[in-house]
Amino acid sequence: MRTKRSITVVGCHAEGEIGDVVTGGILPPAGATMFERMQTMQREHDDIRRFLLCEPRGHVGRHVNILTPPARADCDAGVIIMEPTEYVPMSGSNIICTVTVLLETGILPMTEPETVVMMDTPAGPVRARAACRGGKCESVTFDNVPAFVDRLDAKLEVEGYGTVLADIAFGGMFYAIVDATRLGFTLEPHEARDLAVLGERVRLAARTQLTGVVHPENPGISGVSIVQLNRPFAGPGEVTRNTCIVAPGRSDRSPTGTGTCARMAVLHARGQMQVGETLVHESLIASRFTGRINATTSIAGRAAILPSLTGRAWITGQHHYYLDPDDPWPQGYLLGDTWGVTGKATQD
Repeated sequence: MRTKRSITVVGCHAEGEIGDVVTGGILPPAGATMFERMQTMQREHDDIRRFLLCEPRGHVGRHVNILTPPARADCDAGVIIMEPTEYVPMSGSNIICTVTVLLETGILPMTEPETVVMMDTPAGPVRARAACRGGKCESVTFDNVPAFVDRLDAKLEVEGYGTVLADIAFGGMFYAIVDATRLGFTLEPHEARDLAVLGERVRLAARTQLTGVVHPENPGISGVSIVQLNRPFAGPGEVTRNTCIVAPGRSDRSPTGTGTCARMAVLHARGQMQVGETLVHESLIASRFTGRINATTSIAGRAAILPSLTGRAWITGQHHYYLDPDDPWPQGYLLGDTWGVTGKATQD
């Protein structure tokens, strides 16, 4: 066997969404903060993302997390989150996967019945509490970065649907949140392909028609990354179904952690959720995350919430990825028949 590259990856999923974790073969990128390290990966080492996510080694339904030493002294580990079209500042399912892998593989020591792990993310520090028993990480609850509303009832002109109202909110990345039942959907698995098409059209409309969608404390975080399509809120503590359409157009298999936080910010702004109440989000495959509003705060003068989220993850295996010197696709390839709706490897 010959190889120009060898990368070790532990397979993992959180409530159905794949969030594999790199445990060897990649040196930490340069940067004084995790956000700077994320930018370095995007600018100088994006071949690694394409190598692991594009075919023939990857696929559109996969995320990959790179572990690094933390940039902050108060954190235990750093993480860079790579998705099919972008690097995101924060992701709930990926944090749950990463903490589970850190503890169950012994990279960090596990303490029963609870292990606290401070994660250094590009969006900021995130405190995770893992419920542990018998060497297993049974669930992870993390205190997310502040979530806030950018604007409510933004009007978007969406191909095939006319004027669509969307709430724009940040839960770790920016979401356009749409009541899909107003557009004739019931949020059932058989609608997955049509929901993906709708979600991509909404995302593209939001990115081209909305200006000023920028994090007030970090202008490097801007633009709608993902679209949340949901049923009407069923009430605190009740199960509410949603699906988040990840670019370039597929349904998140989990209920989406940062999306749950973004929706709680919207519900709080509308007076439908209060501090101490929970949102049980359900995905198209009936997996669930439970979000909670812990407190209120402000971000550069904007009202915001401090949310937490609980979910589970399972390790699926381990793989060593190699690159033969003669492989004609060192950065992989993609075709639109399987690579989402729009068939892109970067955000438009």
